[in-house]
Amino acid sequence: MSTFKPSMLTLALVTAGLSNQAIAEQSEESVKNDQKKVEVVEVRGFRASIVKSINTKRFSSEVVESISAEDIGKLPDSSIAESIARLPGITSQRLDGRSNRVTVRGFSENEGATTLNGREQVSINDNRGVEFDLYPSEIMSGVTVYKTPSAKLDAEGVAGVIDMQTVRPLSVSDRVVQVNALYEKSDLGKLNPDADNTGMRGTFSYIDKFNDDTMGVALALTTTSSPSQEQRWNSWGYPEFEENGKQYSILGGAKPFVRSTTLERDSVMFVFEAAPNDKLSMVFDALYIDFSEDKILRGIEIPFAWGQGLLDPQSVSIDEASGFITSAITEGQRAVVRNDYDSKDAQMQAFGFNATYELTDATTIEVDLSHSSVENKIWSLESYSGTGRGDLRGAADNIGYTFNTGNTGAQFTHELDYSDYDLIKVGGPLSWGGSSALNEKYGTNADDHPFKNTLQDGFINAPVIEDEINALRLAAQHALDNDYISSVEAGISYKDRDKSRVSEGYFMTLKDFSYPDNTGLLTVPEQYRLGTANLDFIGMGDMIAYDSRAMVADGYFSLLAESLTDASHAARTWSVNEEVTAAFVQANIDMEVAGMPLKGNTGLRYVKTEVETKGSKAGVDAQGQVILEDSNEHHDYSHLLPSLNLSLSIDDEQMLRFGYAKTISRARMSDMNSSVIRAYKDVPDENGNYWEITGGNPELEPKEADGFDLTYENYYHSEGYFTVGAFYKDIKTWIFDSSTEEDLSGVVNPKTGEVPANSTATRKLKVNGGGGDLYGYEFAVTFPLTIIHSSMEGFGLIASHTRIFQDVEDHNGQVFELAGLSKKMSNLTFYYENHGFQFRASMRKRSDFKGDVYGTGFKTEQVDILGETIWDAQLGYDFGEAGIKSLEGLTVTLQAQNITEEPFTSLSGDNHLQIRDYQEYGRVFLLGASYKF
Repeated sequence: MSTFKPSMLTLALVTAGLSNQAIAEQSEESVKNDQKKVEVVEVRGFRASIVKSINTKRFSSEVVESISAEDIGKLPDSSIAESIARLPGITSQRLDGRSNRVTVRGFSENEGATTLNGREQVSINDNRGVEFDLYPSEIMSGVTVYKTPSAKLDAEGVAGVIDMQTVRPLSVSDRVVQVNALYEKSDLGKLNPDADNTGMRGTFSYIDKFNDDTMGVALALTTTSSPSQEQRWNSWGYPEFEENGKQYSILGGAKPFVRSTTLERDSVMFVFEAAPNDKLSMVFDALYIDFSEDKILRGIEIPFAWGQGLLDPQSVSIDEASGFITSAITEGQRAVVRNDYDSKDAQMQAFGFNATYELTDATTIEVDLSHSSVENKIWSLESYSGTGRGDLRGAADNIGYTFNTGNTGAQFTHELDYSDYDLIKVGGPLSWGGSSALNEKYGTNADDHPFKNTLQDGFINAPVIEDEINALRLAAQHALDNDYISSVEAGISYKDRDKSRVSEGYFMTLKDFSYPDNTGLLTVPEQYRLGTANLDFIGMGDMIAYDSRAMVADGYFSLLAESLTDASHAARTWSVNEEVTAAFVQANIDMEVAGMPLKGNTGLRYVKTEVETKGSKAGVDAQGQVILEDSNEHHDYSHLLPSLNLSLSIDDEQMLRFGYAKTISRARMSDMNSSVIRAYKDVPDENGNYWEITGGNPELEPKEADGFDLTYENYYHSEGYFTVGAFYKDIKTWIFDSSTEEDLSGVVNPKTGEVPANSTATRKLKVNGGGGDLYGYEFAVTFPLTIIHSSMEGFGLIASHTRIFQDVEDHNGQVFELAGLSKKMSNLTFYYENHGFQFRASMRKRSDFKGDVYGTGFKTEQVDILGETIWDAQLGYDFGEAGIKSLEGLTVTLQAQNITEEPFTSLSGDNHLQIRDYQEYGRVFLLGASYKF
């Protein structure tokens, strides 16, 4: 152990990973003015990443949290979202068992910005929030979360900014050639016969410097094949009814299934860095990701109160406190066997070039160019099977349910054998969906009844999402020679973003269908049979499993575009272009107050946004066909965003930090598009209007909030610190569901071709308004146990707790709960790393919250999600650190994720017995090895 006396600027540069050249260029005066002693400890591995993260937080001008990797490919978790979710005040929402969406201090992913090397990134969904499983953790050298921004930070978000960083090769001391491999397995087994239960991940990385360390390159190649399994209970809903003056509710129906998913991801990361002389430095970085996710879903849709069966009164059990029927049996019920597939195929690329030039000894100029784009094609197939085609046909079943204790869904009883290929055949067994175009095609049956909704044997959803950002940034910094301001910075930036969504769906009809000569059901051909899928977890036994994808590809179904007769696709098809021009000025503070160093920055950022939206006004004519009219809108707005960040060093270890910033979060693009549906109804609504308009609102402006932070930080050890702080957000305006009236005088009723006498429409849309307060406190500690006794060298504890309160009202003065807000969030990690041994056990806990899930047609829906506690563990051994020279460079690891098998549970309404989703993912085990040459 040794000590030295660098300036705090030097430490900040080292922490940020800048080159030795840049460090040498700091002024000698800065070194002389800062004589603080900083302890340096030679540690590696996870402990080294802790030290880097602590220093990033300590020497940042803003309130930040950070994770760092000792080497490329060595972030402490297999998922970058899981690593981020271990930081104080931050958590994540699981999607299909993986941490995917990150929440910062109670604000969801759509209220923050995500950047890569400081540049805003595109998203593969129809909103702004980044889904982090797109990004491989293996290529990241670190992540910094800005809880308070500065004026020069080139992204906006009420929640903050999450910046992912790739390695800078000139900051790496030695050549790195490294190979990582990981084997993955789920303990739930292979839930579908054609699924994968094991996977592999691999990374090759190369970092080197040339030409007297004036040029450097970094290359990382990764490949991932990651499986996951799930047993899911899912309800249709819980209809309510009144009996003898008392309210009751019952299961309307359920859609339980087993899911097997394989995430395939290949990526290439390349960085070239050059510092040819003392004045010029340049960095070019490129990232390409080929991402696909295939889901196999098999289950049985079980109608109950909304089905064909008759309720047996003797079978009914009721929870008297809530009036909820906890068990019952229906006779004469018909279920729908589902063999579904979902696929997501996305290609993402990001390029950036940054150059800084020292114009004079005091002035540096910077230029930054970047491009980021993604195309995401979604293909979601539903294939239906049953005992008969259409209502009241085929063998019926007597189906009962009993709800489990502990919010785990229901167990069913049945009499039919759903694994019998001679009984269960392909075809639509219930009167679902359908299209007026299909009905007209096949006319009426012998009894002169239209074939309404009897011809849908499956469905395909096929939206396509594209997102592209091009940006330019110019900035300059000028050093000052005074006792208050060390430098001033100013710059301008321009960002052009294009995002579009094309929505489409297809009705599937068996080509061999005929009626009324036969039922039209198709026995699954032998070549498509895959055996059975087991549904014992809900009591339904085995069901037939067949390759519906291959049957569609081989032409067993005819397809009809749903957009011909359903205007909802037109409302979900749109494009939004945003041009954002920004300018900033910032003064960097370096002074003394009562003999104590005060550092930080204050600045002003001006942001002007111009929005162009393209969409359609859709309606349905008398023949049931969709008619479209262009709907293009323009809107612009601007904001002045002041900020102030101050850190007062009480002594060598203690610091007080204050932050203030006015922040904005732009509206979701799915809410601000200009596509709408106009429908004229035969019966007026509650406002007396016959017209109804639904869709986007291109006039939406950003959500706004003023944020304040006050923290006390104590860096009592090179591997340890603790901090306590309070934060407050004064929310000026938010975005809520609303309805207004709109005049449609002269607009033709598409069903009649005439202008109706009633011209006033009720328009349902999102609007700006409301506001309120969000506030809370945080506590975080990193505690190396060697402080207690030297025998505990290598042991340590990392813990944090965040408590959040909210008092938000919508534009009508009603209480409103923010999406993603858990009132309590806690993280705990216990670790040991010494003599080559590595051990870490981590817990992430969050309380109940409202979260977004995908509903019908991949439309985002908000539901109530129960809190969860997730435990992970990792065990490793570094042979080189253990002194085994013959195996120098080799490290092996074993990880166990979701050790306690924590489920994902969401509710329908306020009744805790009414489970919407209960998802079990099981444990995941990963065995890995890394070798550094």
